[in-house]
Amino acid sequence: MSASFRPDIEGLRALAVSGVVAFHFGLSDLPGGFTGVDIFFVISGYLITGQLLREIAEDGRLNLWRFYARRARRLLPASLFVIFATLVAGYFILSPDEQALYSKGAMYASAYAINFWLIRWAFDYFAPDAANNPFIHFWSLSVEEQFYLVWPALLLLAAWLRPGKRAAILVIGLAGVVSFAVCAWLTTVSQPWAFYFSPLRAWEFAAGGLATMAPARFWRDRPQLGAALAWLGLALIAGAYLTFNERDPFPGMMALVPVAGAVLLLLSGSGNAQRGPSAMLALPPLQWVGKLSYSLYLWHWPVIVYATMMVPDLSWPGRLACGALTLVLSIFTYNLVENPIRRNVWLMANAARALIPAAMLTGAGVVATYANARLAVHDLDPSQRIIAETAAQPSTARAKVGCVLDYETVTPKACEFGAKNAERSIALFGDSHADHWSTPLIEAAKKNDYKVVTWLKSACRASRLTVWSSKLKRDYTECDQWRERSIKEIIALRPSLVVISEISLTSSRKLSPDAKETGSLDQDWRAGLRATLEAFSQAGLKVAFIRDVPFNGMFVDTCVARALWRGQAPSVCDAPRTDAANDAVAAVERDIVRTIPNATYIDMTDRFCDARTCHVFIGGKLAYRDRHHMATPFAQSLEPPVERALFSNTVTTTVK
Repeated sequence: MSASFRPDIEGLRALAVSGVVAFHFGLSDLPGGFTGVDIFFVISGYLITGQLLREIAEDGRLNLWRFYARRARRLLPASLFVIFATLVAGYFILSPDEQALYSKGAMYASAYAINFWLIRWAFDYFAPDAANNPFIHFWSLSVEEQFYLVWPALLLLAAWLRPGKRAAILVIGLAGVVSFAVCAWLTTVSQPWAFYFSPLRAWEFAAGGLATMAPARFWRDRPQLGAALAWLGLALIAGAYLTFNERDPFPGMMALVPVAGAVLLLLSGSGNAQRGPSAMLALPPLQWVGKLSYSLYLWHWPVIVYATMMVPDLSWPGRLACGALTLVLSIFTYNLVENPIRRNVWLMANAARALIPAAMLTGAGVVATYANARLAVHDLDPSQRIIAETAAQPSTARAKVGCVLDYETVTPKACEFGAKNAERSIALFGDSHADHWSTPLIEAAKKNDYKVVTWLKSACRASRLTVWSSKLKRDYTECDQWRERSIKEIIALRPSLVVISEISLTSSRKLSPDAKETGSLDQDWRAGLRATLEAFSQAGLKVAFIRDVPFNGMFVDTCVARALWRGQAPSVCDAPRTDAANDAVAAVERDIVRTIPNATYIDMTDRFCDARTCHVFIGGKLAYRDRHHMATPFAQSLEPPVERALFSNTVTTTVK
């Protein structure tokens, strides 16, 4: 063990990984455990900056090859071992299409670039459920590796400008301030970029880097101050673990809390290793967990993801069993993969002996995972191929680029479909749950010599209601602006009928159970729905409100594909009507619509459900593309009832 080894840092690693594992395993008492990743970033910045600055001071230069060789021995073998093992296990658990998708994730993880893939994933409204991605946790390792590529160059720049700590403090501090300012701003504007993009997490590494330049003597001469600050640091981390949650706009300003806590503990431990929290962090149990922290981090996520796939309602005894399995796998990996390669004398002899195999392993990992993605869907069973193609097929409106607006756009875009040169028009207005009705509506309009003009925006209700966006981590104000402009444009168009649909309030709660809500949300929603309907009714327009489709507990395409892969019937994915159909909310909607002149309520739930069960595979077709959006081929089959409901009654007469 190196003479410079600090047991308190090993204990801090244990504290960080414990928070992350507890959070991912569903320990509700630690809703902010995910901030353990930020602590890891600070520790990395502290250790790597100190190591590089000492080398520059002693040798006047940096041996980058030796530095990267150390990183490769430390990180690469264990991560590739876990990636390959996760892919093998996935063959028996995942459907072929999932295997192909997540193999792409494994490919990016092997190349330490999965954070860029996840940025794109986060902005795809129809992206598969991130909670099912067994490689998503590699995002933080990708950020670290990208930090290792850039940071030495930054320190060399500081040394070139002026040898000594002052220039290093100036360069690191400036980089950190810029990174933090942009991160804090983007957290409120475009949170996925702030969360996953490595330059916007650089300030956390910089905080650790600046801490390493504080003189240890200062803390040794002031043990009481050091101990007090260490307790404060521990309290900040505990506060983040206990009070933060996924609803919070993170990282941004809030990330200062765990980062500051980690910095204070590192500073105090540099001069008071035998006092206060530093001594606590040096206790043997924390040292043991700290040594295993890397392997624990690698293994815990695929274990809990696969377990909940196989047992969706995993009990606490089951989660404890997953914890035990994670521990066993971590011990195995640490003792037989991670540590032996890291400490291998032959590999340590020179940088080339480590870097050449590392480059070959990385290349092999990328090639193997890419090949697995292709092989998973090669010669695919026809039923699996139909499911995949059905889920991927966009609605008629979405297939026309730009007709379903993204989150940031506030200027409406009206798109025309249906009969060419038709004098009569129907307006379709709402969110993606209005969009999936565009397919049967447009077909029905063509037959009746109408054109359909759409005003559609992702996750934006037609009801005049400000909602919290789980993707943006803030109020969805862009929706409010777009809605008001769209209502004005629709009224100016004077269509024969305005068709509205939106996600049910019950479904949106199931979709984002942790979303911030006001106590008056139900009342505000009723008022908002009434206000929108009245705006059109008072303008002399007829309105048809289509009830939302049932909501499913899991991604239907994935569930059916897995069932067929395992030799089961698609009906295993059906849901009880009491759970899926949103009957209570529908009753409220119906009552509101009945009070509005020129408005009608259209209910097609019987196309999905009988008295007891809501089905996901209907008439040989997949009914949903995910949990709550109709699959387009099934939506096409609803053209006859849509035509009867709208063109036989509503367009020609007012039905209340």
